[in-house]
Amino acid sequence: MQYKPSLVNNAGGQFPTPLKSISMKGWEAVVKNNLTGGFLMARECYTQAMEAQGGSIVNIIADMWNGMPGMGHSGAARAGMLNFTETAACEWAVSGVRVNAVAPGYIASSGLDNYPPEFVKQSLHIVRKVPLQRFGNEAEVSAAIVFLLSDAASFITGSCLRVDGGVPNARPTWPLRSHDRSKPFDGFPLYQTPMALRS
Repeated sequence: MQYKPSLVNNAGGQFPTPLKSISMKGWEAVVKNNLTGGFLMARECYTQAMEAQGGSIVNIIADMWNGMPGMGHSGAARAGMLNFTETAACEWAVSGVRVNAVAPGYIASSGLDNYPPEFVKQSLHIVRKVPLQRFGNEAEVSAAIVFLLSDAASFITGSCLRVDGGVPNARPTWPLRSHDRSKPFDGFPLYQTPMALRS
């Protein structure tokens, strides 16, 4: 099997703030990191290697459906990255390049330890809005990425795979019942629960 280049566009960062409090500098920093940086990385990989050899790109976005209150800068950038994904999938298909996105929802990663305590406290209650009634983990996000990069996804491009426990499918008309029927994929033996989620 011939090697084909691949890229996982996973750079990102944001800070919780309502729109009215985001400065121009703060807005531009998040958009440059989460959108412009992803575009530049993908474009360089495409022009320097993939245009001639083919390849696969997976852009990591976020659960930004229906807006992202409290992190509007990140939501706007991630929505832009989804549109970039769909556009590049069409334009770069002629070179044998597939471009997809993965949208993680509430993931119990070590990054959670970098947020303010009040944000973490709110996150502990947010699991009730997840139909699968739990946080996801890094292995579950990684498994989706590996699939989309693999030959098994050779007819998938321009798509977004949500790894979010079904949050966008929850409806106010359907009360979610608490349960423990959804078991996480234990793909990282060295995984540790973030300090913020340890009781």
